[in-house]
Amino acid sequence: MTSPELIRVVANRYASQLQLCYPQTPASFSLAKAIHAQMIASGFHPRGHILNRLIDVYCKSSRIDSARNLFDKIPEPDIVSRTSLVLAYSTSGNIKKAREMFEETPLSIRDSVFYNAMITGFSRNEDGHACIKLFRQMLRDEFRPDNFTFTSVLGGLALVVDREMQCKQMHCTVLKSGTGFVTSVLNALVSVYVNCAMMFEARKLFDEMSEKDELSWTTMVTGYVKNDELDAARELVDGMNEKLAVAWNAMISGYVHHGRYGEALDMFRKMYFMGIKMDEFTYTSIISGCAHAGLFQLGQQVHAYVLRTEGKPTPDFSLPVNNALVTLYWKCDKVDWAREVFNNMPVRDLVSWNAILSGYVNAGRIDEGMSFFREMPERNPLTWIVMISGLAQHGFGEEGLKLFNQMKSEGFEPCDYSFAGAITSCAMLGTLKHGCQLHAQLVRLGFESSLSAGNALITMYARCGAVEAASVLFHTMPCVDSVSWNAMIAALGQHGHGVQALELFELMLKEGILPDRITFLTVLSACSHAGLVKEGQYFFDSMHRLYRLTPGEDHYARLVDLLCRAGKFLEAKDVITSMPFEPGAPVWEALLAGCRTHGNVDLGIQAAERLIELMPQHDGSYVLLSNMYATAGRWDDVAKTRKLMRDRGVHKEPGCSWVEVENKVHVFLVDDTVHPEVQAVYNYLSQLVLEMRKLGYVPDTKFVLHEMESDRKEQVLSAHSEKLAVAFALMKFPRGATVRVFKNLRICGDCHNAFKFMSKVVGREIVVRDAKRFHHFRDCECSCGDYW
Repeated sequence: MTSPELIRVVANRYASQLQLCYPQTPASFSLAKAIHAQMIASGFHPRGHILNRLIDVYCKSSRIDSARNLFDKIPEPDIVSRTSLVLAYSTSGNIKKAREMFEETPLSIRDSVFYNAMITGFSRNEDGHACIKLFRQMLRDEFRPDNFTFTSVLGGLALVVDREMQCKQMHCTVLKSGTGFVTSVLNALVSVYVNCAMMFEARKLFDEMSEKDELSWTTMVTGYVKNDELDAARELVDGMNEKLAVAWNAMISGYVHHGRYGEALDMFRKMYFMGIKMDEFTYTSIISGCAHAGLFQLGQQVHAYVLRTEGKPTPDFSLPVNNALVTLYWKCDKVDWAREVFNNMPVRDLVSWNAILSGYVNAGRIDEGMSFFREMPERNPLTWIVMISGLAQHGFGEEGLKLFNQMKSEGFEPCDYSFAGAITSCAMLGTLKHGCQLHAQLVRLGFESSLSAGNALITMYARCGAVEAASVLFHTMPCVDSVSWNAMIAALGQHGHGVQALELFELMLKEGILPDRITFLTVLSACSHAGLVKEGQYFFDSMHRLYRLTPGEDHYARLVDLLCRAGKFLEAKDVITSMPFEPGAPVWEALLAGCRTHGNVDLGIQAAERLIELMPQHDGSYVLLSNMYATAGRWDDVAKTRKLMRDRGVHKEPGCSWVEVENKVHVFLVDDTVHPEVQAVYNYLSQLVLEMRKLGYVPDTKFVLHEMESDRKEQVLSAHSEKLAVAFALMKFPRGATVRVFKNLRICGDCHNAFKFMSKVVGREIVVRDAKRFHHFRDCECSCGDYW
């Protein structure tokens, strides 16, 4: 046997051994590596097809470095090995390396398969423009595209297509190439039409296909779903001879996405009775539907069915289904159940952790949420958004801002949603300057057109007393939604601009935006603060009559508040007795507040008793009842009420007021002795009161709800927290600057009267936000018109 003959025999033997590596399995790489080692040990120098097979096995085993090392040792690598590496690089996501390999390959050795590999790489890596560009280059280089070419290039075109002409031009190209009968090509072309929302053309092409496979039906059904043509999709699914689970899953997902939960459940039941195999996509869609619709028991039943039928689920199955179950339980107010599912999950990802965090935050269990947040092995921007927004919305504004700064310090770039959470924190705290700084950062980072951040800014400016700034922002936002309108209507109402709030509501209707239940809450509040009784009653009645919205307890509470503020107690009682459900705490609280304002002691006592029954640990009910007794001079009843509070362990929330001065929040309590400059504040306040008395101010001692001497009552009034905070701000702010002070409770009547005179004495605007609304004091008048 001659030497060349021996080499040929050895080469054939190694080629046969490498053939055992196909089809590709996890053991292929180890086998190929062993064969390669044997070649080296025996001194055999592989060439041609042997090297190409080794490179191909290494590439398909994701051992690209080994394949590249072997490739680099070949003096003149051929097109086969180059094609293998292009495919390997693009499959691993390293499209840059794939492109380099393609571009350094001489045109003289390229072929159509090589172009197909690179076009497929661009398509898989979702670079549609590069995909189309290379296809055009392929045609210019006079390489003939085949059905594989068109399948890939059409996949790329589907990613970027935005004009009908592009679809039709490619369709013509396909027909001219002679590949217009290949099912895979036609499926890709249908997908292009679908992505360009040309459903008529997609359906026509689909109907003309002589052979349809599973992908054909799935593409068409998902196309209808994607383009919101659910009825057409359902018709297609019902007409299928073969019941494909993928198509049914797409249908269920579409129904859930569009809020048609009943039809989604109907499809799910039919899948069960028809014996169609359900998978993780089926279960995640139907469980998500149950979560959004609040169908707790049905979701629980699906959970039980999954446990019964899926004995040993794979991680690919269990992870998304368990994540959906966690979301179901926390959205149905079963956070502990959600946590139990989470604890028993064999595999978790960041979605799992964020879902539990959202559950804690949504339930107001902030301490547990923060503890869980600290335990998380990793975080993404959504993690920070959930926690920052949760802190802000549940009254932990200071902690929310600290967390926002921590997020930035840990290297996470804030997005518009995280800014919205931080801005909401500023709104809660009343820190206007900090809010303005965040607004400036938003603009600098290019988020000024963000809807979520814009809506948060409207609320922030309004709640910090700068309603004019809120209005300017609203009218200059590039786009607004119903949340924006609701926020601006609420802002005007809180600041006593009831007529302007209703005018904005009418403008909203003219713009074609339908009001929701939140809109009517803001409108009713605006009417209540401005005394617009007839208008408020009209809008309440229009909820169901014109918009088919059923008023909730919160709407009835606003209506009762509207009537009671106007002293219309008989009408308020009629509303309460006509409610379709038992009145809860908000309704009785509104009635009690109105009785206190107008001195209706008997009715107020009834309301307070009901309120104390419903909320025995709520201090406000006892305080309002005690204050009513005190106003009526019934001091024995005052003592009994306070004793009842002590016996039940109910503690009155202390009144406090705060003001932001030089980027620092200063807090004052009633009869404050703690603030380092409080003595100077008392001295300054005494001087102000002397000037105010010259204009006619007389302290109204009826608002001192304790038995004591008249002089002592005046001293008590002068030590109210809101007076101390306003005086401190007047001492510190530049002459003429607007003073903005915030109080946790309702402003007292004497302080309200005093600030009118004080605004005249100092010649500037004083803005006070209490627990209910804003008061703007200018030239001895208040924006509320003394209707509060």
